[in-house]
Amino acid sequence: MIQHLRRFDSSDIAKERLKIISYYQKYGERATKEAFGVDRKLIYTWRRRIRTRGNHIAALRPDSTSPKNTRKMMIDYKTLEYIRTLRESHYRLGKAKIKPLLDRYCKKENLPTLSQAKIGRIIKRYSLFYQKQTKIYHNPDSGYARRKKTKRKRVKYAPKCKHLGYVQMDTLVKFTDGVRYYLYSAIDIHGKFALSLPYKRANARNTLDFFKKLELVIPYQITSVQTDNGSEFLGDFEQYLKQKKIKHFFIYPRCPRINGVIERYQRSLKEEFLNPNLHLVCHPKAFSDRLAQYLIFYNTQRVHQSLNYETPVDYLIKKGGMSKMYRARTFY
Repeated sequence: MIQHLRRFDSSDIAKERLKIISYYQKYGERATKEAFGVDRKLIYTWRRRIRTRGNHIAALRPDSTSPKNTRKMMIDYKTLEYIRTLRESHYRLGKAKIKPLLDRYCKKENLPTLSQAKIGRIIKRYSLFYQKQTKIYHNPDSGYARRKKTKRKRVKYAPKCKHLGYVQMDTLVKFTDGVRYYLYSAIDIHGKFALSLPYKRANARNTLDFFKKLELVIPYQITSVQTDNGSEFLGDFEQYLKQKKIKHFFIYPRCPRINGVIERYQRSLKEEFLNPNLHLVCHPKAFSDRLAQYLIFYNTQRVHQSLNYETPVDYLIKKGGMSKMYRARTFY
């Protein structure tokens, strides 16, 4: 019954017909014909439809007007086999490049020529896709085209957290002397406790490795993670968050201001650490040691205006989130 009511509510024509039937029952045929221009025969037809279709008012919806027998595309088997042969031997040929070759063949075999659009429809209908690729975007029969996208939890505005455990993550790409490297970074929005580690590639496996190290370093439980829409924050990393029951939020595309805390941290990281130490990029061990020293300075000595000019570690000690002995063991 609920399903029929929903179908009825979605049709304005059905509502108008029910209104006319009610008006007819109350005021008669003459008044109904003057008000709506509908006579008794048509009203009886509507009432009979309701009666014969299970007494559901959704029967007042107009039936589909689409034809039962539609036109079918006809193609000569020789033309089809020629297109199939072309696609098998040259699978990257599209409909625009097949057309002149097909026109020559049709002229030679005395067959009617086909338009470019019809060639494209033939390729899709008979699934003439032979390329050895994992993703075929224009093939409606491929698994990629039928893949259901999961709905992502998005945040519309920059979060203003009053508790610890809400972390923002991002990756920073740097090119120096032909060397490309990635810096994974994470920071707590409320406590400003931060961590950064270098990686050679940005992928879900490295993101998961970085997050596990973050869990070991950060002195409290992570409850939520906010990232951009990069592919490195999907796959194994997202599955791990689901297993740990950690909420994963995404920002809207081209809205870096929602990730304002991590963006500001990366600016400080570039100005205070990366730019003065670019000469160490080709020496991974020295670069990692210098980065560890900077992170100790950032979390234990550098004061933050948002924390009333306290360091992240001092703020955590003040809030009772960690022991005073943690200062000597940070990152060691």
